Amino acid sequence: MFFDVQYAIKQFPVILEAAPMTLLIAVVAMLLGMVIGFSLTLCRMYRVPILNRLAILYISFIRGTPILVQIYVTFFGIQFLFQLVARAMGWNASLGSIPSLLYAFAAFSINAGAFLSETIRSALSSVEAGQMEAAYSVGLSTVQAMRRIIIPQALVSGLPNFGNAFLLLIKGSSLAFTVMVVEILSKAKIEAGAGYRYTENFVVASIIYWGMCFVFEKVFVLLENRLKRYKHEITI
Repeated sequence: MFFDVQYAIKQFPVILEAAPMTLLIAVVAMLLGMVIGFSLTLCRMYRVPILNRLAILYISFIRGTPILVQIYVTFFGIQFLFQLVARAMGWNASLGSIPSLLYAFAAFSINAGAFLSETIRSALSSVEAGQMEAAYSVGLSTVQAMRRIIIPQALVSGLPNFGNAFLLLIKGSSLAFTVMVVEILSKAKIEAGAGYRYTENFVVASIIYWGMCFVFEKVFVLLENRLKRYKHEITI
């Protein structure tokens, strides 16, 4: 079967309709992952009793298991917890009331949190220890010093890695079809199955993924260059 260029061109807008869902998963997972990652980093940096060990175990487990396995564990884990709570509270609710998107948000956020934790930890470690001491000397609290001095500097050094993490989330979101979320790859599969034009639809999907990653790669490069201009202004 030959490659139908005209059909592939017509499929671009059809498959592109699922791009917002892909971006939504990536953005939400990135934001929640940053919160999880920063919390884990603080537990490790300040060696919080018990939480420090749990953070290390969490990061090791997530980084050492495939994302697909984590999606399935999250999927069935949320269902188990939902049934447990529903039974305890006497609710008459079915598993169908749980939005499929919730599984994707949870799984990708949990995964992103572990990897972003290491990125955040290395970024914070790149800031000279004297910066915190200087902040204390002028009367700033730890929270003020982190917010006004340490985090802005760490953001400059960590932005390339944050950008890579976001691009990985965009591509990794293609696995969301396993929990019945229709994103770019799912849309391509549906269209391919309907017309038996698998090559064309998957090529279109790959081009859309590449285009999205290319655009965001340039955005992160621009942000990195912009932040570097103010690197010296946020030091004391």
